[in-house]
Amino acid sequence: MRYLILFCFVLCVVSCKPSEEKNSKENNTKESEITKDLSAISTKDFRAFKVLDSKYLTKAEIWETISPQMEDFKESDYNRFKPLILDQDIPTIQKHINARKFSYEQLTKFYLYRIRQFDRENELSLNSVIALNPNVIIEAKQKDRDLLNKMLKHPIFGMPILLKDNINTSGMPTTAGAVALKDNNTDDAFIVKRLKDHGALILGKSNLSEWAYFFCGDCPSGYSAIGGQTLNPYGRKTIDTGGSSSGSAVAVAANFCVAAIGSETSGSILSPASQNSTVGLKPTIGLVGRSGIVPISSTLDTAGPITKNVTDNAILLDVLRGEDPSDSKSDFDSLVRYYTAGSFKKATLNNKRFGAFKSLMEDELYANAIAVLKSQGAEIIEIEAQAINLPDFVRLLNLDMKTDLVSYLDNYGNSKLGYTSIEDIMAFNKEDSLNTMPYGQQLFQGIADDSATDEEFSKIKATLKTNGKRFFDEPMKANNLDGVLSINNYHAGFAAVAEYPAITVPMGYTKAGVPKGLTIISSRLREKQLLEWAYVYEQASKMRVAPETYN
Repeated sequence: MRYLILFCFVLCVVSCKPSEEKNSKENNTKESEITKDLSAISTKDFRAFKVLDSKYLTKAEIWETISPQMEDFKESDYNRFKPLILDQDIPTIQKHINARKFSYEQLTKFYLYRIRQFDRENELSLNSVIALNPNVIIEAKQKDRDLLNKMLKHPIFGMPILLKDNINTSGMPTTAGAVALKDNNTDDAFIVKRLKDHGALILGKSNLSEWAYFFCGDCPSGYSAIGGQTLNPYGRKTIDTGGSSSGSAVAVAANFCVAAIGSETSGSILSPASQNSTVGLKPTIGLVGRSGIVPISSTLDTAGPITKNVTDNAILLDVLRGEDPSDSKSDFDSLVRYYTAGSFKKATLNNKRFGAFKSLMEDELYANAIAVLKSQGAEIIEIEAQAINLPDFVRLLNLDMKTDLVSYLDNYGNSKLGYTSIEDIMAFNKEDSLNTMPYGQQLFQGIADDSATDEEFSKIKATLKTNGKRFFDEPMKANNLDGVLSINNYHAGFAAVAEYPAITVPMGYTKAGVPKGLTIISSRLREKQLLEWAYVYEQASKMRVAPETYN
């Protein structure tokens, strides 16, 4: 029982499976000194899956509408465009389109071709895409016509984007990976409207850990009943995908889209982004509007970009940020732009001071990343992680989701679903438990069983936020630091409750080929600085290598 409780706490704190392989000596970084931060503890080897392919979704169903529209896109077209598109950043892709090397329609068909080739029902399947926008090719053709209008357009214009399937999107159901929501047809979430208003193409929806990994308690990262088991392109069935935004990160890594949107409560962008050698940014709570997204916690949830490079990350964040009238935490500086032409030309690490955890210095990739930062002018100060707890973290999630999910269903879900509580959904799952919940619904049971007075709940939230801020603020103030350096999602729990932003950038691969990310955390609304620092590191290190099998 003690093991089970510990496992659930670890799983909930990070909202993802930890980044390290259980039996890999290479990855046994000494995290014991980072008191009470459980995000780097590995508790189970998830390479033996109960379920691999979806029992509710077939490749034929996904492609029923799109395939007839792809008949004029041949293998010769794919091979001709491949060197112009594969692993290129958005400005480069836009340059090629402006030079008439290919069109938005052809760009969209290129990504669709790759998804059809690699994603489901074959020996290379990744199960990362859960739905396709049936109108995306028609919409791409319209972008080509709109391009004739010489008005200045945002770089996101015409770029095919995948959305984690807990983000409401018209034309496709928003399932959160759950069979209970398979008919959850909705209007667009706030951030989807932002994307469309700036000309982005919604390519489709990406798979995820069901209910953003706050459901089963004993299941692999990246599994959902609707989408099946998402797999890592750097090691199918051998390397964890991270979660819960697994499909978003896998699809970006495998070049199934220009970029993707994930969501994070605690680690759900940082973990899969680092596990799949991509760039993931978890914004300050309130920077990105949250209305129309299936929630875990209105206290901690946020959406954020997952991309192949820092430039694209800045472009996407520039579109996502905005004042959401329906989000009580909405807060951003309207004057700040995260990307403009030449945004990063003056980015520098000169005179920047970063804290590096002494307990992580034995990690070779982390040490190498720090050496790169130093070579670019950064000053590194080794710090000890403070012995600060995160008490009642799981209860915060329980108590928020008990009310926040009902609020979502009432205000943003399909009114025909008929669910009024967590218990209603649990009852639905029990009708066909073998298929709807093969790993159980232990965390949902925890939500149903938990309760607190308003006073008690307020105290839980206040204590967690204070402790999270102390974990970063005290060493940053004592050492005059600009930011703190971590690995993957190791300190995601503290950043979550502090409501601070974090970005992870590829920093290399272990001897076993497992990707890892250098994660930089700073204080509230410092995304612009995080992007600049990450860009300098990315350009100096150039550590990302695309997954060979999918090139």
